[in-house]
Amino acid sequence: MSPEAQTPGKAQDTAAQFTAARAAGRALSAYPGTPPATLEQAYAVQAAAIARWPQAPAGWKVARIAPAFAAQFPEERLIGPAFPANLHRPAPGESASCPVFAGGFAAVEAEIVIVVAQDAPPAKADWTADDVAPLVKSMHIGVEVASSPLATLNDLGPAAVISDFGNNWGVVVGAEIANWQALDQIAVETFIDGQSVGQGQVSLRAGPLGALAFTLNKRARQGAPLKAGDVISTGMITGVHDIRPGQRSRHVFAGCGELAVQITQAGAYGH
Repeated sequence: MSPEAQTPGKAQDTAAQFTAARAAGRALSAYPGTPPATLEQAYAVQAAAIARWPQAPAGWKVARIAPAFAAQFPEERLIGPAFPANLHRPAPGESASCPVFAGGFAAVEAEIVIVVAQDAPPAKADWTADDVAPLVKSMHIGVEVASSPLATLNDLGPAAVISDFGNNWGVVVGAEIANWQALDQIAVETFIDGQSVGQGQVSLRAGPLGALAFTLNKRARQGAPLKAGDVISTGMITGVHDIRPGQRSRHVFAGCGELAVQITQAGAYGH
């Protein structure tokens, strides 16, 4: 990576191209510029893109960094912003209608979603899965709709994903898991157009609570601690399942309920 590609100006240009494409609902044929080589560079692009966006984040998506990338990107997880217009709370029995970028990347991921109970103390950046329970207002079944104008974004690795809003374009908040503190694991299955595409189990302590702890620490170190009401989508359970406009997914959380998502084609943001 050339020194030129690491400059703040280059980060601003990358952010400008990604946000323009997202705002217009159009695909990109290639990464705009050179993908970041470090976590610092990646979050610099993300911060520049957030600053350009017309809404402030209302929450965050969380994903694990694969072991293959651990040496280059030495953090266990990554985060990306979720914006108010992309938070969906369907009524019981109804489908969430969620846009994705035609010609870009699009996938659905069954996840547990946490709503933050209170403003996080700004000076604390050493949270663990064992001490975050007081920050959990509620825990819900949920879905992340991952989408980017760039079809190859995931293939370029964690830094590229971070740089483009964490590859997020929607969080579906479903039924509350009222008894989550009494549960160790939840079994989950994902269907697309009626066909099972993945099964998995989530350990609530290692998964959702660990993801919340990571996000609390990351945002504190970024100088913007989590706020009451923030929505945290805590990481995929059954896999990352490619999807396209017109398709429908269903996500069954054993003993906790299910969610349905109707995928639409993204247009101009907010329209």
